Amino acid sequence: MGQTEAAHEGAADGRVDNTISGGIFFHAVIQGRDITVQLPPQITPALSGLPAPSATFTGRDQDVDRLLKDLAPGESGTGAGQAVLVTAVSGLAGIGKTELAVQTAARARKKPGWFPGGVLFTDLSGYDPERRLSPERALEGLLHALGVPGDHIPNGLQDRQRLYRSVLAAYAEHQQRILVVIDNAFTAEQARPLLPTDGVTAALVTSRHTLDGLDARLHDLNVLAESASIAVLDQALRHARGDGDTRFADDPEAATRIARLCEGLPLALRIAAALLAAVPTRPAASLATALQAEHTRLDKLSRPDRAVRAAFDLSYRLLDGDHARLFRLLPLNPGPDLSTEAATHLAGTDTDRVEELLQHLADAHLVEPGRVWGRWRMHDLVRLFADEVGHARAADDGRDAALARLLDHYLTTAQAADIHLLTTPGLPLPDDFTDRDQALEWLDAEQRNLVAAATAAPVHHPAATGLALALGTFFDLRRHTNDWINLSTVAIAICREAGDRPNEKAALDGLGRALIRAGRFKEAVDTFTAVLDLCREAGDRHAEAVTLSNLGQALASLEKFVEAVNVLTDAADLFGDIGDSLGGARVLGILGPIQIKLGGSEHAVGYLTEVLAHWREVGDRHAESVTLDTLGLALIGACKFSEGVRAHTDAVALFREYGDPHGEAHALNNLGAALIQMRKFDEAADAVLGAARLSKEIGYPQCEAMALANFGQLLLQKRSFDKAVTPLTTAASLFREIGDRRSAASTLNLLGQALAEEGRFEEAADVGTQDALLCRELGDRHGEGIAWKNVGLSLCQVRRLDEAIEALSTAAGIFRETGDRRREAEVRVQAALARASNGRPN
Repeated sequence: MGQTEAAHEGAADGRVDNTISGGIFFHAVIQGRDITVQLPPQITPALSGLPAPSATFTGRDQDVDRLLKDLAPGESGTGAGQAVLVTAVSGLAGIGKTELAVQTAARARKKPGWFPGGVLFTDLSGYDPERRLSPERALEGLLHALGVPGDHIPNGLQDRQRLYRSVLAAYAEHQQRILVVIDNAFTAEQARPLLPTDGVTAALVTSRHTLDGLDARLHDLNVLAESASIAVLDQALRHARGDGDTRFADDPEAATRIARLCEGLPLALRIAAALLAAVPTRPAASLATALQAEHTRLDKLSRPDRAVRAAFDLSYRLLDGDHARLFRLLPLNPGPDLSTEAATHLAGTDTDRVEELLQHLADAHLVEPGRVWGRWRMHDLVRLFADEVGHARAADDGRDAALARLLDHYLTTAQAADIHLLTTPGLPLPDDFTDRDQALEWLDAEQRNLVAAATAAPVHHPAATGLALALGTFFDLRRHTNDWINLSTVAIAICREAGDRPNEKAALDGLGRALIRAGRFKEAVDTFTAVLDLCREAGDRHAEAVTLSNLGQALASLEKFVEAVNVLTDAADLFGDIGDSLGGARVLGILGPIQIKLGGSEHAVGYLTEVLAHWREVGDRHAESVTLDTLGLALIGACKFSEGVRAHTDAVALFREYGDPHGEAHALNNLGAALIQMRKFDEAADAVLGAARLSKEIGYPQCEAMALANFGQLLLQKRSFDKAVTPLTTAASLFREIGDRRSAASTLNLLGQALAEEGRFEEAADVGTQDALLCRELGDRHGEGIAWKNVGLSLCQVRRLDEAIEALSTAAGIFRETGDRRREAEVRVQAALARASNGRPN
């Protein structure tokens, strides 16, 4: 492994001088007269053992960069001049650990001066008991690759380890630093003897387990992002079939579905691409449809040489009894993740033991730690595999009993949390939670699990209906309206089937309140009418009064004010008869907005002030905040601006204290609108933009749109017409997306004004036409007339006179129909001027 200089005979004393240089030798070197040294043949560079990097590697740039930073000579995040000598990459089976290591090693090998000695690679096959390499056998292969003759390799582990590390140290001493890649290690014990100890040579280890016993820099490999997953599919198909195969590129929807079904697992993605490559005529949509069914997805994701199920099975078979049982039970949780507490109920054992089991499963990357400690999730494909093996061992695992324990846990804890959320003072509080904030935190964390549990629960289990009832207050607070409607609808059907009238009534009541939140007021009226029948059938006068209040609110939202007031009056009388002052206060709170809309703001101020005092007396902070916000509207309507602003400001603070961001955003928007009327534009902008930001953050598009519309109106009043266009355009789009056509029309009217003031008359005419058509759909003839008038005026400005005349004539006809003689006269004059300018007779 080097060159020999000729032996030189000495001077008169006959001394012999043998010099051997230019290499590293690991066998005996004999010195003497006339010696011929036979050196081993030239050693093939260690890099020759590295598998070829894939040509379709993507989505791992940050991972490669991080590993290269660790491998760089004399560089490390731990301190100047100190290199990271061992890096351990861990992750789920099929996630691409080997490919990442190979790609990183290949790039590192090309860096000048990084690894001039080359790269050693060994696959320990740690998860396949039949192919698993012992450290002794792995060392034998590595020593061969380093050029050590077979007859010089000792038999014992310690001797091989000692020689191996000496060889690596010798390479390092001669500036021939080597990178050792140890792939697919099962345990730290399997990999540790292969690690260099000279302080220079670097090692990169991969494993399905987190090998925290190697004193290594740990690197957990995550699934690919959706965009990278789609890129892998496309690149792999093109690599197999050539750039002309654009099936994934031509059908991005199918590519996205496949990427999501594979959930970013590179093994699954490459198998999916191979399935498509095998049949050139198969559309991508066909494969997406085939993978959609959960019960056959693992069957589909297989090829003769590889399969997702087989990869998972190797990890599963290495689990002991308790770990394997918990692994099989985890898919019973129907939601996307679960807490340690929930897993404890599944397993039917103590929390400490379950936490140990989960941590071990996480170390094996069969589960993943959540974003916060104490929560866990499974990759979707692992979940399917675990469920598959779980069904096969259902009797042994006590699967039905485990599910029942989990559902009981979710139901009883949700019921306890609901009591903490109720604002009625004086209720005894369960000790499941220390306070309301903790209960709300639990509900926020478990919301998706609770919804999934209610949906998946067997109809005979109380959770199938009980969760819908227990979660109503939370759903209302957080505006999870669709979940509320869906669970209530299912609960109603189950109760009717079982003949459970009391719970049917409770579920119908929840559905009605959810429909009001969703703006589906007509359906809410029908629902509360059905509830009313059940209340009267049962002779429940208190429930009847509450339902009349809810029905009145729904009717008021439909602007059927006379009917609403009659119903609310009946409710107030009933509450009075049974001596329920809280119920009476709620009725007055509903009457307030009706009175404001009917122009009786001054009168509304009086009894809303009375209601406010009542809520303060009983200590219901949330009812107080709602009433304060309504009182603010009444005060502004009564031209008591300073008092109105103070009421809205106090409402904002109370909503924030209570933890109701939706109420806070709404109150902020009302505050901003009041300040606009007072022409306090800077303060108003802070309020409405704050409302818009908060609404966007919490997913409250209705309030976001209202806030942006208010901001646009503010800018119009400041004559900042160019700046008003963007918020008004966004607000109009949001209103349309959520189906609020009336607000969309009024916002389009403002947008048309801004565009016309900017001289953008073509755009103003287009927006005005949209406004007119929306008003026609709504039956708003007056608004439609104003919109056509604005369209006509804008078209006159760009000399589209025939169209302008038509628009103005339409407006005139509508104003005549609605009895607005002043506006009719105005547009007739404008139409006459347009005809004259166009040379047409009047």
